[in-house]
Amino acid sequence: MTQPIGNVRLKAARQHAGYASQQALADALTRAAPQLGPGHLEISDRQIRRWESATPPWPRADHQRLLVHVLQLPIEELGFTPPWDVSVAGPDAAAAARAPMPRNSSRAPLPIAKSRGVIQPSTVAGDYAAITVSYRRLYASVLPTHLHPPVIEHTRLGAHLLGETEGVGYTIVATALAEALLLAGRIEFFDLRQPDDADATFVRALQAAGEADDALLGSAILAHAAFVPGWAGRGDEYADQMRAARTYARRAPASAEFLAWLDAVEAECETISGHFREALRLIEHAESVLAADGEHASPDWFTWFSPVRLAAFKGNTQLKAGHLPQADETLTAALTNSTTADDKQRTVILGDLAAVAAAQHNPEVACGYAEQALQQLAITWYATGMHRILEVRKALQPWAEQDCVQALDDQLYGWQATLSSLQR
Repeated sequence: MTQPIGNVRLKAARQHAGYASQQALADALTRAAPQLGPGHLEISDRQIRRWESATPPWPRADHQRLLVHVLQLPIEELGFTPPWDVSVAGPDAAAAARAPMPRNSSRAPLPIAKSRGVIQPSTVAGDYAAITVSYRRLYASVLPTHLHPPVIEHTRLGAHLLGETEGVGYTIVATALAEALLLAGRIEFFDLRQPDDADATFVRALQAAGEADDALLGSAILAHAAFVPGWAGRGDEYADQMRAARTYARRAPASAEFLAWLDAVEAECETISGHFREALRLIEHAESVLAADGEHASPDWFTWFSPVRLAAFKGNTQLKAGHLPQADETLTAALTNSTTADDKQRTVILGDLAAVAAAQHNPEVACGYAEQALQQLAITWYATGMHRILEVRKALQPWAEQDCVQALDDQLYGWQATLSSLQR
């Protein structure tokens, strides 16, 4: 079985947690020791290097407690092989490893078990990857509550297959599994508004990308993970993850679109933190990167960004910064240039246009945009889009007695819309 050199799972968990260097993790473990009872323990970067090596030693009990506490993952999911590993523990342990995972959990370690002597045919890897591509396409139109469960089951299958493939097939399965986990995390974060679940899923996605040694996919996962603290306004955390994402992107042939997207992600996080000037600087840089183009093409899985999406990022930042005429112009152009591939994003654009109109004290126009967004949401549900509409409705409260606002309420809180929203 071909695997990258080193304990990529521990490295992925360290970087996801915001510790860019081995020394940074060592310092964090040292600081945590007095809180957990062992007293003063000096953890060195040399110890971290041993744990991130190709043959990491099984940590002693007090070190295990520290790793679990700081990285917020079970020790078995950090790339360590216990002395009682199923490959040497006999048939009972092997049978336990083959037991199915809990149906309500997407947090299985990667991979679940070693080969156990079962090697799948060479066609299995390509078949698994083809199913991942199908789920990628389904995301554009299938309800997230319908799509999420089979995607999670697909990732569980991929985790099993990692233990039953080797060579090129192993890399193909690991890459497809990383993409599937990224898709699951995107659904959890953007569509279901479950940031904690998404954060855990992104860790596993990064572990799978590490198994595949795919730096660009790792960069995409890290940038998505930055949204979790970014949307919560935790600046230090998303800044660390964005630095890691840019570092990974430099290791791979990244396209202009991909590099511009990294700018856009960071700009959105800066916008939420109220750093509008920096956000607009990042967006201007993204625009110049797109205009210059580049020699590298984007990978097939990079489907969530385009000039229209960048304009939507920019319009939202201008809105939050109070640049209302500029936001109106930017968002109107984005709406005009959007295609069917932007159906989910269109609800966000319409919501931001409604917010611009509400801020300009024009409730009728705001309600018109909000109603268009609700009509689109009835076709392609997107929790982020609904969140925008609910924020607009709060802004429209001073005009609550006007007919246009009450008509909007009739759509927003009708029986079907309310039940549908609760179900989703």
